Amino acid sequence: MIRRIFLILTAATTLALSGTAALAGSSKQDIVDTAAGAGTFGTLVAAVEAADLVDTLKGDGPFTVFAPTDEAFAALPEGTVETLLLEENKDQLIAILTYHVVPGKVMSTDLADGMTATTVQGSDITVDLGDGVKINEASVTTADIETSNGVIHVIDAVILPTES
Repeated sequence: MIRRIFLILTAATTLALSGTAALAGSSKQDIVDTAAGAGTFGTLVAAVEAADLVDTLKGDGPFTVFAPTDEAFAALPEGTVETLLLEENKDQLIAILTYHVVPGKVMSTDLADGMTATTVQGSDITVDLGDGVKINEASVTTADIETSNGVIHVIDAVILPTES
């Protein structure tokens, strides 16, 4: 009986270690493929496609993306997402999406309370570490999802640039 348990544990350990080695040897996906595969960024991926930003976010980078979840987009006023996805609103959609992207790879350990970062859109976002991590008014719910061309930080709200 003890021998059988030992063999089962040995086999399980071997399988677990070989699975870990296979994952370690696999290459990371880019930002777009990572977001698409997560299952919680369908609206974001659709918006990136509508804005013709897929090739950009699959590019070399590195990029830091503050990625709103589907629930974050659903919290916008009714009809907002549908309106933004219309061809005539493409420039506004691009401005909003690029406001969620910072050039370079910024990990959570790089953040400091009160720091600002200039987004690809051109406006600044502000980091608040007072009550968890916030980017403007959005809370970071998952940080440091590394990709082949940058990092994703999941946020619980869509952040909007101030209008000039």
